[in-house]
Amino acid sequence: MALGDMMGSSSRFPQSSIISVLSTSNEENNNRSNEEDDSVSSNHGDDNAVFLSRRDYAADSTTSSGSSNYGNGGATTSAAGGNGNGNGNGNGNGNGNGNTTTTTSMAYLPQTVLLCELRHDAFETTARPPGPSNYGLVSKWRPKDRMKTGCVALVLCLNISVDPPDVIKISPCARMECWIDPFSMAPPKALETIGKTLSSQYERWQPRARYKYQLDPTVDEVKKLCTACRKNAKSERVLFHYNGHGVPKPTVNGEIWVFNKSYTQYIPLPISDLDSWLKTPSIYVFDCSAAGVIVNSFIELNDWGSSSLSGSTKDCILLAACEAHETLPQSPEFPADVFTSCLTTPIKTALRWFYRQSLLKDTLDYSLIDRIPGRQNDRKTLLGELNWIFTAVTDTIAWNVLPHDLFQRLFRQDLLVASLFRNFLLAERIMRSANCSPISHPMLPPTHQHHMWDAWDMAAEICISQLPSLVDDPNVEFQPSPFFNEQLTAFEVWLDHGSEQKRPPEQLPIVLQVLLSQCHRFRALVLLGRFLDMGPWAVDLALSVGIFPYVLKLLQTTTPELKHILVFIWTKILALDKSCQVDLVKDSGHTYFIKFLDSLDAFPEQRAMAAFVLAVIVDGHRRGQEACLEAGLLHVCLKHIQGSTLNDAQSEPLFLQWLCLCLGKLWEDFSEAQMLGLQADAPAIYAPLLTEPQPEVRASAVYALGTLLDIGSDDSCRDAVGGDDECDDDEKNRAEISIVKSLLSVVSDGSPLVRAEVAITSVVNIFVFEILLTALARFAFSHKQNLKSIAAAYWKPQSSSVLSSIPSLAHIKSTASGSIVSSPIGPLTRVGTDSLPFIREARISTSSPLATSGILHGSPLSDDSSLHSDSGILNDGVTNGVVNHPKPKPLDNAMYSQCVLAMFTLANDPSPRTASLGRRVLSILGIEQVVAKPVKITPGRPVEPSTASPTPSLAGLARSSSWFDMHASHLPLTFRTPPVSPPRPSYITGMRRVCSLEIPPHLLNSSESGLADPLLGSGGSEKSLLPQSSIYNWSCGHFSKPLLTAADDSEMLLARREEREKLALEQISKCQLSSVAKLSNEIASWDTKFEAGTKAALLQPFSPIVIAADENERIRVWNYEEATLLNSFDNHSFPDKGISKLCLINELDDSLLLVGSCDGSVRVWKDYTIKSKQKLVTAFSSIQGHKPGVRSLNAVVDWQQQSGYLYASGELSSINIWDMDKEQLVNSIPSSSDCSISALSASQVHGGQFAAGFVDGSVRVYDVRTPAMLVYTMRPHPQKVVGIGFQPGLDTAPKIVSASQAGLIHFLDTRNHAEPSLTIDAHRGSLTALAVHRHAGIVASGSAKQYIKVFSLQGRQLGTIRYHSSLLAQKIGPVSCLTFHPYQMRLAAGATDACVSIYADDNSQVR
Repeated sequence: MALGDMMGSSSRFPQSSIISVLSTSNEENNNRSNEEDDSVSSNHGDDNAVFLSRRDYAADSTTSSGSSNYGNGGATTSAAGGNGNGNGNGNGNGNGNGNTTTTTSMAYLPQTVLLCELRHDAFETTARPPGPSNYGLVSKWRPKDRMKTGCVALVLCLNISVDPPDVIKISPCARMECWIDPFSMAPPKALETIGKTLSSQYERWQPRARYKYQLDPTVDEVKKLCTACRKNAKSERVLFHYNGHGVPKPTVNGEIWVFNKSYTQYIPLPISDLDSWLKTPSIYVFDCSAAGVIVNSFIELNDWGSSSLSGSTKDCILLAACEAHETLPQSPEFPADVFTSCLTTPIKTALRWFYRQSLLKDTLDYSLIDRIPGRQNDRKTLLGELNWIFTAVTDTIAWNVLPHDLFQRLFRQDLLVASLFRNFLLAERIMRSANCSPISHPMLPPTHQHHMWDAWDMAAEICISQLPSLVDDPNVEFQPSPFFNEQLTAFEVWLDHGSEQKRPPEQLPIVLQVLLSQCHRFRALVLLGRFLDMGPWAVDLALSVGIFPYVLKLLQTTTPELKHILVFIWTKILALDKSCQVDLVKDSGHTYFIKFLDSLDAFPEQRAMAAFVLAVIVDGHRRGQEACLEAGLLHVCLKHIQGSTLNDAQSEPLFLQWLCLCLGKLWEDFSEAQMLGLQADAPAIYAPLLTEPQPEVRASAVYALGTLLDIGSDDSCRDAVGGDDECDDDEKNRAEISIVKSLLSVVSDGSPLVRAEVAITSVVNIFVFEILLTALARFAFSHKQNLKSIAAAYWKPQSSSVLSSIPSLAHIKSTASGSIVSSPIGPLTRVGTDSLPFIREARISTSSPLATSGILHGSPLSDDSSLHSDSGILNDGVTNGVVNHPKPKPLDNAMYSQCVLAMFTLANDPSPRTASLGRRVLSILGIEQVVAKPVKITPGRPVEPSTASPTPSLAGLARSSSWFDMHASHLPLTFRTPPVSPPRPSYITGMRRVCSLEIPPHLLNSSESGLADPLLGSGGSEKSLLPQSSIYNWSCGHFSKPLLTAADDSEMLLARREEREKLALEQISKCQLSSVAKLSNEIASWDTKFEAGTKAALLQPFSPIVIAADENERIRVWNYEEATLLNSFDNHSFPDKGISKLCLINELDDSLLLVGSCDGSVRVWKDYTIKSKQKLVTAFSSIQGHKPGVRSLNAVVDWQQQSGYLYASGELSSINIWDMDKEQLVNSIPSSSDCSISALSASQVHGGQFAAGFVDGSVRVYDVRTPAMLVYTMRPHPQKVVGIGFQPGLDTAPKIVSASQAGLIHFLDTRNHAEPSLTIDAHRGSLTALAVHRHAGIVASGSAKQYIKVFSLQGRQLGTIRYHSSLLAQKIGPVSCLTFHPYQMRLAAGATDACVSIYADDNSQVR
């Protein structure tokens, strides 16, 4: 994508619709829908520009130059610079009349940045990303065990009219109990009324609990009450409320007082007895003086007797009215049971206390507080809003002062406990004003001075001030408090300035409360979405505060405006916690997302989120798979995939990606969904996606096809194979062949992400065929008399027309001897007389998938006669308890061969991770790598097998030492086959097979099965042996990152980019205007210590760093100003070595190192200048197929930043063009020559232009923007071209410099096809290297005779370099490579003596 677009977006996810939703304010509710749609539409267009920006640049260039001849220089210059009027003068000099110097200079600087997507971030180094967690977040937000209080025991010891002996009451003093004056009626009646009132006050907080009370009881009555409550509550919590206002204070031993039967004595009741009766879980409320003594006794009881008491106090909660040395307040301003009043009637108590503290007492009638209209559970009334605000305030205080685990236990586990603790915070505030300190266990920090109480006071004052008008006239409309709007505004301010490093937003519990209200819900959800997008820590906090049940319930709403933000919120939640899938299916939440996915009013990126949510719902969750299949998810996804492929417009890749992954997860290990997918022709619908530009889409399509391919692997379908009509074997086999043919086309995809999925799918394919064929063989054996004719027809040998019947493989059959074999799965050798013979050794078991399914029989990998060399082994029946089935004829012989060859290709993949998967697949099949020696065949002499020890230059395939060897007998056979990879003297592929017998179940489940290798897993089924896909987990990582904001470092990256552009333009100007330099000043010399000499070198543009590589592909990075080695690493560990080219990708930004190998492998590295921190970004094979009889591919590559293209060729008849943004082969241009390409150079100014030099001395120039592509051809050299390059300048008709082995340097003008414009005889027969400066008019050539010459573009020799600048004036070594600095007058030269020298003009300082 374009640089500016990349900086403006934090990820590949377009920000259009979500940002528009999140930016809509609550005040715009009336016209929200229209404005939201307008905003979304506008931004969505910008996002299309973001996505297409890099390709648009190339398209503009194509339009301008493709319609004009090579003499028109102005049009392309204008397109490249973006500022000219395009009036070219037709002479090919590239200077348009309207172009300024700045415009011309900017054309030299590419505006593209590539290989910076999520898939390029440590893909190779991470074995498998974790994906959404199965076990919740770190904070364990989900309560382990939800609990409720099932029974409430109320014990009131009031003894009305009799004061306890240890209490001296003041006059007047507090008298109210449960807001009843006990002296206003007879004592017995007052006691009964108070008991019933207390019970009703508690019932408001937990109406479903059982309530029992004892009034002035004895010890036996208390015991009976407690035991009955525990019996009724069972494992639920019991609440024990004790009012001891009519008895003495608790004793120092922790005893409370009750009465004897005649009420003549106070009887002590030990707390230990109470604990033994109530057991746990329980909660105690002690409303009496010196209540802290009881709490201390409980703590001591826990400490001293926890080992002997069952349950003890570990799940015991205590609330006490005061500390051990305190007495209850007696002021008449408070009720006598002020602690109980705060716990059971908080609003009334809080308002009465606030009234006495505020100025309203002078203007407002006190009695109005008892006449507040409304109900506490109706938020649209005054009383309901006060209760709502009170809940929000107390929740917020608790959230901000308590540890999160304690908050979860006290405020989210039990409804009644949560209510009591909210009200306890009020009791602390009110009673501390009377010098009394309520305490609790667990202990809470002080909260009475929290600033949120000020917000409560303000809200209470606003509400109370409306009381007179509301009481006098019931028709007066109630004015809601601005409390919630103000708190949401405060939360929004925090979102603008907060971060993970700052204190969390204290308003988060208020946001949760606001979700209950329709008038605030939309704004609250928008702000919540912004908060969740800040990262996993934000989702953790939101779930910990209790957001989950609220957003789950909102899925039942049908409000259209909430759909987008709810989908976004659930995306962020499920990106971190997969366990929510169970709740969603239980509440039928999946239907909400299926409807959203199928809606046309949502944008593709929003529907991609819905697809992601559904993918998580069905991921490994059979109930979720069944529910979503029943709800029609399969047909919805296939419909949209088919619609996107039929539509010419560019589809949102993220949407396609997640449609594929969603379906892949839906039918993974779910045979019913797999069969429905086949009936819906899913393979044909998916096939076009394998050529999509985005690697993520291609990899996801491969994943979906792979999980669909796993048909019949479960027991139900295995049983049905024998004869159930629902499992039609012919239909499944046809579908499998169709899928495999599609997958074979992407074995050589440019993205390792895609190839890794193909590797995983390959082994699934083999397992499926083995299962089906084995089942059919058993069925045919047991019913051979009845099915003899059917089985004979079914297993009839396939004719040679099989190959031609498969379009993707037909060309293999038709390839004549001596022609090129080009396979979609990679390089295959021609079977002909020039193939180097060598020996293979095999061990075959009849139950091996290779033998059973006929892979060896008649395939290019085997000699058919070798399979019958021991007829005593290959037979029917049972031997040693192992069933050996007759070898059936293959259903499609060529397909099996192609699958095996594809696995070999993947096992030698340039990507280490993909290669590892490929080797693992072969290991499961019983094939592993080995080293084989080529053996010369002498006519008439027998051939002896020979196997060598591993050496760096020899590799192949060998017998496995895995668990397959431990449970089977072997059959040693010797046979001869042609090689399966390009033959070269030092790289010969050998192959050994080992048996893969069906392992009995008891062996699979035992520790003796040999599954010690962690790569092979330890499961009890064949499925456990399969490598696991990574595309799903990698894709999930996208949604766990911020989607709504740009990256924090975007401004820094832009600033650095601008600084480098300015510096580059200054240096380019100096190069263009400077006088001719001799470059004879050696400023640095470095002994790389390469054993094989220096093969390639590269200078970094903005750092004093040189990168060098040798023939063995050892790469070393050196700072030539400080003379220090920065890093050293191997490009790969494969035995076939050979470096071809070093290039820089994104040289104006965080540059990546592209390394091309002689075998066509291309690897891209990041962080390559940091010691041992280099990371492989991507890797692929740029060469597919080769000419017959060649000994080496001798690949040549070059990189073009302007277009994002990598050009590659070698011993081929074509030039491959790879789009590195798509990681895809986009074109293969015929080279129009029978000779191989020996040199390749891409224009760094005009995207799409490149030049090629051939072995026969010819030179050709291509432009992919033109219909003909080949725009210039000439044969100026008599011998092989060893170097080629573009002359500096912006001419659309380029000028070329080429050099041959003979020592001639030709200057070619593409407008003159007759002869070179200039020829220099530089090195007579010894020229080895050529370099052309990108911006300065100089050319350098190197010789094997140990000297370098520098020429001007006019052919004048500027200087000669023969000696090092050391005191000994040692002669330089034979030159092997030359490269110029991209923007400075500096030259790096590598020699076969492993020395790299850097030369500059005479004014540079020597180092």
